[in-house]
Amino acid sequence: MPARLPHLSPSAVRSELAASLAQLRADLELPAEFPADVLAEAEAVVASGVAVDGSDEARVDLRHLEFHTIDPEGSRDLDQALAIARDGSGWIVHYAIADLAAFVKPGGALDAETRRRGQTLFAPDGSVALHPEVLSHGAASLLPEQDRRAYVWRFVLDAEGVQHDPAQPPVRAWVRSRRQWTYVGAQAAIDDGTAPEPIALLAEVGPVLVAQESARGGASLNSPEEEIVETGDGGYDLRARVTLPIENWNAQVSLMTGMAAAAIMLRRGAGILRTLPPAEPEKIAEFRRRVGVIGRPWAEDMPYGEYLRRVDLADPSAPAIMQAASGLFRGADYDAFDSAAGVPLPEDPVQAAIGAEYAHTTAPLRRLVDRFVLAMCTGAPAWAREALPELAEAMRRSGSLASRLEGGAVDRVEAAVLASRVGEEFDAAVVSTHKGGSRIQIADPFVTATIADDRAPGSAIRVRLTAVDIAKGEVSFVAP
Repeated sequence: MPARLPHLSPSAVRSELAASLAQLRADLELPAEFPADVLAEAEAVVASGVAVDGSDEARVDLRHLEFHTIDPEGSRDLDQALAIARDGSGWIVHYAIADLAAFVKPGGALDAETRRRGQTLFAPDGSVALHPEVLSHGAASLLPEQDRRAYVWRFVLDAEGVQHDPAQPPVRAWVRSRRQWTYVGAQAAIDDGTAPEPIALLAEVGPVLVAQESARGGASLNSPEEEIVETGDGGYDLRARVTLPIENWNAQVSLMTGMAAAAIMLRRGAGILRTLPPAEPEKIAEFRRRVGVIGRPWAEDMPYGEYLRRVDLADPSAPAIMQAASGLFRGADYDAFDSAAGVPLPEDPVQAAIGAEYAHTTAPLRRLVDRFVLAMCTGAPAWAREALPELAEAMRRSGSLASRLEGGAVDRVEAAVLASRVGEEFDAAVVSTHKGGSRIQIADPFVTATIADDRAPGSAIRVRLTAVDIAKGEVSFVAP
């Protein structure tokens, strides 16, 4: 059990948290600065102005299309840009994805370093980037009013969101984004009618793609996220972050692209998929039982995804429902295949939560595998095909590291936020029960914890904070 801390000043709490986060980085052996040869290689290719694979000679000029990016506040690593236009009763969606293959020399120092890192890692005291900033915040990022190399996908959708000629490969092109939007700003512009058409039409395309997801049996978990935010005085706070509608709409375009990429690679007979096995019947039965106990029964004739979409996030029972739902789909993985090399498809290539075959495709600045998926969709060059066997393990390794970093950071920030409140009582909701007790969710501050108390999920409970340990990221509550 964590020891009760003496009263600490805000500056002392910030200092102790900084030391704890630094120790977490050391314990996890996170990559530090990029090696000198990696930085030199990245800077040299940018300075040359020439794509390392020579693709510029055949690159299509699509700078006339009015692309826009939509990202969280402060983002500089802009992977995707969107341009939507009407097409009769439907739409044409152009989706540009940053072309990292134009900057990363196969077999070079940068290629080796990105394979070691796997993905960008995010922490309160600074991210650990997959690529040097000269690329991720510069020449490879789809920043506004800059000519940029990109893979451009073109989707022709009818009024119901069904694709004409689906799974067509992207083209490598020059693009030019007109504006960098935040999610909040883009949502506000759509709501008040001031958004330009290439962004405004996302409010039409997004919902029909959600309907397509429902029709194929997919489900999106849009539960509140525990978000760490900077307070402006060098400290951090925690809050519940509920996604805006535009984030879900934008995610649907990304999912559509990932499904198209998977279809192309399956047709080619080589690639790497993001897979997730379907929920086992006993897990389905357990979820149905649990939401029934909570008092929010799931009708026998209602699809799983539809039930989740109808959950009111303002309902006090919502955290318990979403916690129960998160246990339905476990075992996400990366599966490489290459029929010519005798590496077969996985037994079940479907990503069950999406309801289709799927590949990570749209975040090459922040995730290693996407660079290779995009290459496999546009010619399957030898350097990409040869890397398939090691990609899955690289992504598993970095994914595990990212999960441990996120969990450890949240635990430490929770302890710091609560450091001055030992002895206080809080209203909480029980989200799950297990052998060690009950998992609870406190609304303000938005903190999760475990107590040695057996209460039914969905129950309201009053708890008292008895101790914190910032260094270990531990908090202790009891039910009075």
